Amino acid sequence: MAADPVRDRGATTIANRVVAKIASQAAREALDAVPQGGSAPHASVVVHRDVARVSVSLELAYPTDVGRQCGAVRSRVRSRVEGLVGMEVHEVAVHVERLHSPHTRETSPRGRLS
Repeated sequence: MAADPVRDRGATTIANRVVAKIASQAAREALDAVPQGGSAPHASVVVHRDVARVSVSLELAYPTDVGRQCGAVRSRVRSRVEGLVGMEVHEVAVHVERLHSPHTRETSPRGRLS
């Protein structure tokens, strides 16, 4: 008797948080660097029938080519999720939460001084 094809033997379910972790790591890989004092990229994912919609929040150094950085993140996230998880990625929304300039990296206290 011939063996059943792999697709007939069961199902694989990948949690949204796993896809989000892959997307976060891919965003870090795509960036030139995480700005000093900044946070690493964070991703959230909605999956419906093996189609993912990804939202990535990140911080960038200033000055930078914001469009190029966001494009690199979108491309890397899409290729990594599709390649590692096998899901189609219909959307990668990139949200730039903050720009870090040399002036925002100062360690002096903010606000009023007594």
